[in-house]
Amino acid sequence: MSEHPSASGPRGPRSWWRRLHDAVQRSAIGRGWRRGSEFELLHRSMGFAALGFLTLVPLLIVVAAADPVNRLGFAQWLAEGLGLAPTSRDEVQRLFAQPKQALESTTAFGLATLAIFGLRFGTVLQVGYEKVWELPAGRWHTVWRHLVWLVVLIGYLLLSSHLAPGLSRVLVAVVGTVLFFWWSQRLLLGGRISWGALLPGALATGVGLLGLRIFSQLVFSPLIASSAVSYGPVGTVLVVQSWLVGVGFVVFGGALLGRVLHEEFLRLVAWRRKKRRDQAKAARPRG
Repeated sequence: MSEHPSASGPRGPRSWWRRLHDAVQRSAIGRGWRRGSEFELLHRSMGFAALGFLTLVPLLIVVAAADPVNRLGFAQWLAEGLGLAPTSRDEVQRLFAQPKQALESTTAFGLATLAIFGLRFGTVLQVGYEKVWELPAGRWHTVWRHLVWLVVLIGYLLLSSHLAPGLSRVLVAVVGTVLFFWWSQRLLLGGRISWGALLPGALATGVGLLGLRIFSQLVFSPLIASSAVSYGPVGTVLVVQSWLVGVGFVVFGGALLGRVLHEEFLRLVAWRRKKRRDQAKAARPRG
């Protein structure tokens, strides 16, 4: 009497599912997923958002208020980054003091304190990039890199706020974002990773932030208006904080994706070289 393999046997659905699972695990997608899990991407993104709101945002409020050309304030910067509609922009404006009031209430000691807090934010970004590339922690005397990074970040935001609306602004913003994060990784990692290896991560971050802005226009903008009605200013703060989590996810996730893409490129190059060597050996005449 012949025996037929059961559905759970070697040729059944379970075997097929296991082969598919093993194939995915060995693929670039599987390696990227494991890297993200080990990196605790969501947890770091939430830390990025919380620390950014507590340390970087207060400094940017003062800097935006001191802008001699465009004194619309940090609320306008934030609204542009989120791509908000006019109604939602008004809700964001209510969260922050007027630029003139922010300048008048800021002392030299307060500004120095904000600058120190801003340097701490650069440390968080450096630690995240080091974890992505599995590098040892940088030495304490490299803190000057955080200062340089903070100054360039402020200059980048100031220049971005002066761009005229339109397609050209979007293109310049995307290119500027890619260049900024390409340079940021190189600086904060102390030159321990080559420019070529860091480029895919910068490209992924730039494209990801553009996608986040489109998502914000479609989701966060109407959500701010409805949350303000339901919960008041607290609802607006929660949406802004959620957006910051998204920024952190894109910044660290883009670096992770960039490393995976770079390693896959190296594997492809090594495979092609091996294939050429094998073909050259096979083409040699046998003596």
